[in-house]
Amino acid sequence: MPGKTLGAEVGREIVIVALGDSLTAGYQLPPLAAFPVQLEKALRARGVNVKVINAGNSGDTAADGLARLDWATPDNADAVIMELGANDALRGNPPATAMQALDAIMAKLAERKLPVLIAGMEAPRNWGTDYQASFHRIYPDLAAKYDALLYPFFMDGLVEDRSLRLADGLHPTPEGVARIVERILPSVEALIARVEKKRGVPS
Repeated sequence: MPGKTLGAEVGREIVIVALGDSLTAGYQLPPLAAFPVQLEKALRARGVNVKVINAGNSGDTAADGLARLDWATPDNADAVIMELGANDALRGNPPATAMQALDAIMAKLAERKLPVLIAGMEAPRNWGTDYQASFHRIYPDLAAKYDALLYPFFMDGLVEDRSLRLADGLHPTPEGVARIVERILPSVEALIARVEKKRGVPS
């Protein structure tokens, strides 16, 4: 209908869990600058009744995310944004190992019938093209297997702009997080649409 705002018809709050590592947690950032907080603010500005839970933990590998999945994803969760794998790539962990852990996470979320947006990662160039290619395939393969939404690269738009990253060159500044939110927002809105469809809200 004209002027319809996504999520406006839903009285009950939509709870999205942002499950990730330091990129989600907000490493070295003020609490209000972290990805979940900025994302929630952007969605609420669009009229969405939403709560984005910060389930990011600095240093986590995919296996670490799997280990804490059950308590990090509360019973009232409606959807999950999964941002994991960057630390596996930085450490040169075998892509198959990361894939196994991420697949287990997706299987558990599928059992709970939770819509998922997978935020992909890319491997550093120093590990070579074969490693990069194998790592890159993890995320689209999982999205296809579990019919999940895919945002191909969480750090899209930040690699080319050094000013949007902290001194370590790896983590986003508050402005960098804002760039991430701006670019991922359509994918998150698609995730919310899946939640609303599950709830039976007319499109």
